[in-house]
Order: sequence, then C-alpha cells, then structure tokens
Amino acid sequence: MRNIDLKYLGPNVNDKDLIELQESHDKIHKVGFNGVKKIFTPLDKKVEYIFYDNHILAYVKSSLGYPAYYKVPPLRIKDPVKAILMDLDGTSVKSEDFWIWIIQESTASLLNDPDFELEEEDLPHVSGHSVSEHLEYCIRKYCPDKTVEEARKYYFQHTRREMQAILDGNGKQDAFEPAEGLKDFLLKLKSREIKIGLVTSGLHEKAWPEILSAFRQMDLGDPRDFYDAIITAGFPIRNGEPGTLGELSPKPHPWLYAEVARVGLGLAEKDKPHVIGLEDSGAGINSLRLAGFTPIGMSGGNIEESGARSLCYDYCDNFDDVMELLNN
Repeated sequence: MRNIDLKYLGPNVNDKDLIELQESHDKIHKVGFNGVKKIFTPLDKKVEYIFYDNHILAYVKSSLGYPAYYKVPPLRIKDPVKAILMDLDGTSVKSEDFWIWIIQESTASLLNDPDFELEEEDLPHVSGHSVSEHLEYCIRKYCPDKTVEEARKYYFQHTRREMQAILDGNGKQDAFEPAEGLKDFLLKLKSREIKIGLVTSGLHEKAWPEILSAFRQMDLGDPRDFYDAIITAGFPIRNGEPGTLGELSPKPHPWLYAEVARVGLGLAEKDKPHVIGLEDSGAGINSLRLAGFTPIGMSGGNIEESGARSLCYDYCDNFDDVMELLNN
C-alpha cells in the first residue's frame, strides 16, 4: 500500500476508469494531509476511494443528504465457491427499460407533459440506484421547482397500476423476461449445492412481480422455495402505513449484499472469500466490493460507462462464461 497499489481495488483496475481527485466531495479528506495519499473515483463519481498507507476508505455519496464512509476490505477469492449472490434487474431479469420508462412517466407527470422523453445522457443516472436518487436526478435537470416527495407519489401511482396489470396478465408486453440462460444456470448451481441469494435495490412491490413473472416463464415454481434467500429494498413509507429501511441504504452501500449473505444465507466472515456476486451495474459492483465479496461484472448494464469494470474480478458476457469461471 505504501506505493499506492491500485490493484488493491481489483486485479483489473486501470487508470482510464478512475478519476484522480485532490480532495473528497465533503472536503474532509485532502491528498497530502492526515495520511491521505491518493483519492480516486470511478467515472460515475458515486463512490470515492481514499488511499492511506495501510488501508482504503470509501465515501459513498447520497443525493438525499446521507452519505457514508466504509473501510474497503481486501479482495479475496478461494475455492470452493459456496454461494452466489445475484442482482435482479439486468442480471437475472431484463427489466431495466421498463423501470426507466416508469421514471420517465413519473417525470412526465411532474411536468404535466405526456410527450416527455428522457435523453440518452440521462440513462446512467436513472438505473442502478434507488428510486429516490433516480427521481432526484430528473428533478434537478427537468423540474427543479418540484420535490422528490411529489415525484414519488407519481412513481408509485404508475408502479401500482402497471404491476397489477402485469399480475392480471394484461400489462405492458415483455416488461420482464428472464435473462438468457438463467434457468440452466440456476439449475446447475442447485446441482452443485451452491447457495443462491437474490438481491435487489428495488422496493418489494416492484421486485416481486418481476421475480414471479420470470419464474413462471421458466417453469421453476415458487421462487421462495427455489432461492436460499431473497432480499429487496423493502416497503415504501406512505401516509398511514409503516415502511422499511431501503431508500437510504441501497447499492452502492454494502448492506443489501451483507444482509442476504450473513442473515439470509448464514455465511460468516470466514466464508467471504468463497462468495461471488453477479452484477450488471456500477452501483452493484461497488456494493459487492464494499461488502467484501468478489464482484463479477455482467455485460449489458452500465458497468463500462460507470467506470466500475476496474473493480470487477472478472467480466462475463453471459452465464456460460460464469460457469466456465466457476469450473476453472
């Protein structure tokens, strides 16, 4: 670490995916002061990595005003693989376009403009993070006079309508499709007695219809009986109803992956080198990395654009590639 070894972040780390900073976003840490050697952030600037002589801190930003610091654990991988943690949107189920459409519809409602459409440059900012962060971005850019609270009301109106329509069998066509090769991959993991945890930053009311829809198409029965553990971002806070923690602690924070592994799968600290995670988003890769699990990037998401490929232990185009990695 004394020579600022970037390989501590991952074996494939490279300078082109990282931006060097002179101080952290909150201005607490500055290069050359109090032991700080270097500060780097991936291209999407969602997490800042602060290098000291013998450790690294990660500063996770929050557009909602609740950032956090984490000590970055070393990246370790050992045989045999005991568990695989899998992201939902993009990795297991192809649904990103649908949820981006819901964000677009919510913004259109805020603007009272049914013809509103997001721009190409908006896409990295409206996927991979929490609902509130997606909406906060759209508000800042398109309607700064509105609030996240107003946007969330429209978001859940559109979501409840579309989710119920899908469950009734007459919703948006091709909204949720299992990723190519998912069924065979899951069955192979089961045959090898590898535990499987499903992890999503999506709220339960939007995530559960996705999971059910995919399992119906794969004819795999009840997903609650198939997966060893499932965790979502819980239930939204609404007037007169209790909510659960989820909007302020999603990916890239480590808590969803940490909880599904430790509480859901019963994996201890010593088991971490035997756990890998599959993600197609930069936020998810950072989340796995901060939770201490080996991150495997899946193509098709925003890993390349976010600069998170440097943090990946490996990068795969499909589930066959992942199986080959497991067999090596």
